[in-house]
Amino acid sequence: MYRIISTPASKFRQFRRLRSRPKTTTATDEEHAFQILWRHQILDPDSDIVAYWNKVFLVTSLLALFIDPLYFFLPTVGGPACLQADPRLSIIVTILRSFADLFYVLHMLMKFRTAFVAPNSRIFGRGDLVMDSREIAMRYLKSDFVIDLAATIPLPQIVIWLVIPASSNARTDHANNTLALFVLIQYVPRLFLIFPLNQRIQKTTGVIAKTPWIGAAYNLVLYMLASHVTGATWYLSSIGRQFNCWKTQCQIENKSHTLSCFSSYLDCNSLDLPDRQYWLNITRVITKCDAKSKINIKYKFGMFAEAFLDDVVTSNFKERYFYCLWWGLRNLSSYGQNLDTTTYLPETLFCIILCIAGLVLFSLLIGNMETYLSSMTVRLEEWRIRKRDTEEWMRHRQLPPHLQERVRRFVQYKWLATRGVNEEAILLSLPLDIRREIQHHLCLSLVRRVPFFSQMDDQLLDAICERLASSLSTEGTYIFREGDPVDEMLFIIRGQLESSTTNGGRSGFFNCIKLRPGDFCGEELLTWALMPNSTLNLPSSTRTVKALSEVEAFSLQAEDLKSVASQFKRLHSKKLQHAFRYYSHQWRTWGACFIQAAWRRHQKRKATRELSLKEGLYYLSFPETDESGLLEDYEIGQSSRNAKKVQNLGATVLASRFAANTRKGTHKLPDPVPQLFKPDEPDFSLDHEL
Repeated sequence: MYRIISTPASKFRQFRRLRSRPKTTTATDEEHAFQILWRHQILDPDSDIVAYWNKVFLVTSLLALFIDPLYFFLPTVGGPACLQADPRLSIIVTILRSFADLFYVLHMLMKFRTAFVAPNSRIFGRGDLVMDSREIAMRYLKSDFVIDLAATIPLPQIVIWLVIPASSNARTDHANNTLALFVLIQYVPRLFLIFPLNQRIQKTTGVIAKTPWIGAAYNLVLYMLASHVTGATWYLSSIGRQFNCWKTQCQIENKSHTLSCFSSYLDCNSLDLPDRQYWLNITRVITKCDAKSKINIKYKFGMFAEAFLDDVVTSNFKERYFYCLWWGLRNLSSYGQNLDTTTYLPETLFCIILCIAGLVLFSLLIGNMETYLSSMTVRLEEWRIRKRDTEEWMRHRQLPPHLQERVRRFVQYKWLATRGVNEEAILLSLPLDIRREIQHHLCLSLVRRVPFFSQMDDQLLDAICERLASSLSTEGTYIFREGDPVDEMLFIIRGQLESSTTNGGRSGFFNCIKLRPGDFCGEELLTWALMPNSTLNLPSSTRTVKALSEVEAFSLQAEDLKSVASQFKRLHSKKLQHAFRYYSHQWRTWGACFIQAAWRRHQKRKATRELSLKEGLYYLSFPETDESGLLEDYEIGQSSRNAKKVQNLGATVLASRFAANTRKGTHKLPDPVPQLFKPDEPDFSLDHEL
């Protein structure tokens, strides 16, 4: 979309009056209203539509530069000792040229409606735009209008369709010379427009091409354009050299008074004349000017002989065009070293210009293409140098082989993940608002995959996304070790981690779990951050976390987590507390061990009761009674206050025996599941503030 910089208030009022007319307003009034609004629109030189138009005009200008030399291919040898112009090619080239001229006209109109920066306002910043259409027009008329007008006027069309037919001496040789002169005159301003247009595009967008391949192709097209112009000029010069030979031999025959050779005979329009047929039978012009004839030793064609030896001048358009393009490309690349020239001055000057132009253009082509193509591998070269320095450093420090292999894997994995781009430096160079939007775009969808974060609202997630940093870990890397300070929380995106604990090094205890995408570790840091009176000392890790494969994760530093916890009180809510306990593997391990220990204690108490019951029945047993009868008598004896003294004595012995067995069991049967202390719970006393 283009930007409207200025529209006079009176014109806007006129536009509104036309729009506010009754519904009987015709369509003509609507069109007139929009014409008024468009007529007074001023475009920003840095707007998108102006930048897009500059690129379109650059492409059409290059096409126009390819079209103009096609006029040089119009003359051909149409018969023995005569020239003619290709009428079909004339029509096609005229249509293409007229279509290209329309873009030059549109470019002039765009300049009349494009604002410019006042020169005296460039002291600070961008400067002030001049939005007055009259000042814009006056500045354009005084600066670039003459060059643009000279490049826009359809001179070749006027010459070939109006001037030459109206001329009294409209022979093919005169037409060719006149047309070539006007084409060369107008080719200079058209070529001159390319350079400021390139500078304007680079100033607006920074580069001509967005990718290195497009930049290399752009320079190659410019080199092909130079080859195209060189080949077309060589072809037209060859035709001129052939015509000059015919004309010279005609003058020799006229001086000898043996035969009348008119210049009109050299035009193919006179092929059917009887006089020309008679002249053609007795003249020696054809044999004297035949480059293939070995008898001709006086007239030398030099570098133009190839056009006649290979029948280029008598072939169709496609064949002679591509042959001339190849001739120009070959001699530009070789600086004209293989050319066989004569002492003919125009031929010698042409070879000198060809040699100098080939040297300059070929050097520019190689240099620019090397710059563009090397920019694609600059990161790879930097990584290769860094990798070489790392290898030399490891050998110098005599690192063990397994440690060197871990370093190599990390360097390789980091290259595959980032391609050598320093993402942190790029983000830090951007404004805060843009950096926040980028972090939101990159991290939000991945962060929502973590179940704990899915319980948070968008505002809290945005604050966390701003502080997340990417983290890469290779296989075998220890992220946390049990007992070491925890300085970050890690949220897994890809890969697997192994989290194990010995509960502070207690013997007989080991717990190991796997962390997968969506899990997190370092939850001790969240407990520390949620405490209102937390110390400056970081919490110690209760688990050892090791990477089982290449792991990509987001890390949240301790300072950032503390800042979020202090700014957002919603992080202290009961809902997030329960979500944290549910998804925390530390809490899950504690809960599983707690249930297991409680179940073991229950089973132990049950076994003890059954054992005590069996021992009591053993001391109160009678020979004539079975076990079931004894159990019934024992229960009756325990419930009755008037039991016998023998039974009371048995109960006393049973109690003493049970106490002794219990003490023995305490020393011989330790608890098979050591107690795992419950993780420290954060202080949620701030819930009333939510």
